[in-house]
Amino acid sequence: MAFIVAIDGPAGSGKGTVTKLVGKKMGLINIDTGAMYRCVTLECLNRNIKTNEIEKISKILDNIDIKLKKENDRELVFLNGEDVTEQIRLSKVNENVAQFAAIKIVRDKITPLQRQMGNTEDIIMEGRDIGTVVFPNADVKIFLDCSVEERAKRRYKQNKEKGINQTYEEVLENIKERHKLETERDIAPFVKAEDAIYIDSTNLNIEQVVEEIIKIIKERKNHK
Repeated sequence: MAFIVAIDGPAGSGKGTVTKLVGKKMGLINIDTGAMYRCVTLECLNRNIKTNEIEKISKILDNIDIKLKKENDRELVFLNGEDVTEQIRLSKVNENVAQFAAIKIVRDKITPLQRQMGNTEDIIMEGRDIGTVVFPNADVKIFLDCSVEERAKRRYKQNKEKGINQTYEEVLENIKERHKLETERDIAPFVKAEDAIYIDSTNLNIEQVVEEIIKIIKERKNHK
């Protein structure tokens, strides 16, 4: 039986970085579910398909091929055979991913793909609804939170490092809008699972968060 760690949290809470580090230290396969929704968003944007064009989105989903690969210690994302690791982090994707991820047929396509990945391997998966929808019976559930200002600061810094030109104010507004969309949507709204362990990373560094999660995983493994 595979061992599954679910890490949920809002944009900029540090869950992507934390998940990679915990996965590496604990020998768990890291799966970035957000990248999968970003691939759908990128493909639709590239084809000028809007969120209300459900039939066109359905055709995209019928043929889409998303692969997450690890090469030379780098986690790469391939969309229909093309490396889109950098493209899915562009501002246009950031600004639209929440809207596309809220569409029922998109979630109906992506959720089973995510579940398949946890069938045989010990995994650590991060996203917005991993502990509530994708793996409600996960062995470990973490809800990683952070103040909205700190999240915006972290995302702004990440964007600068990647050469993405956005002001701090724009990033903050985008994060607030995205949070509102995700928490108020009808399908798989973004909420903390009742049995998830809450960690506020506002005043913690990455190493402290990683240590805390590893401690929780080790305790659960010992009692399994």
